[in-house]
Amino acid sequence: MSASDDCLFCAIAAGQIPSETVYEDETTYAFKDINPKAKVHVLIIPRKHYANVAELAEDDPAQLAHMVAVAQGIADKAFHGEFRLEFNTGRDAGQSVFHVHAHVLTGEVLSE
Repeated sequence: MSASDDCLFCAIAAGQIPSETVYEDETTYAFKDINPKAKVHVLIIPRKHYANVAELAEDDPAQLAHMVAVAQGIADKAFHGEFRLEFNTGRDAGQSVFHVHAHVLTGEVLSE
């Protein structure tokens, strides 16, 4: 998968659209969600375009594992290591941007 010209998250990862960076390396970019659902709400994306987490897991499981490690690092800094990690896969599951992204929710006690 390569960057998609019409993908919002590809443009964010490329620096074409401003975002508030939380973490970045050569393969992964994390930024604050513009509509947070918790005290700390960060989106983690691979720089390479994948439509959803199932596609990512099949094509690059090491990248998926790295994203989980990044989530752990964010939670370690924000809230003694505890966090919720969510992936929405498909429109009916609430996915609105079709570039895989993990929602890291932390920073406070979360309800069920």
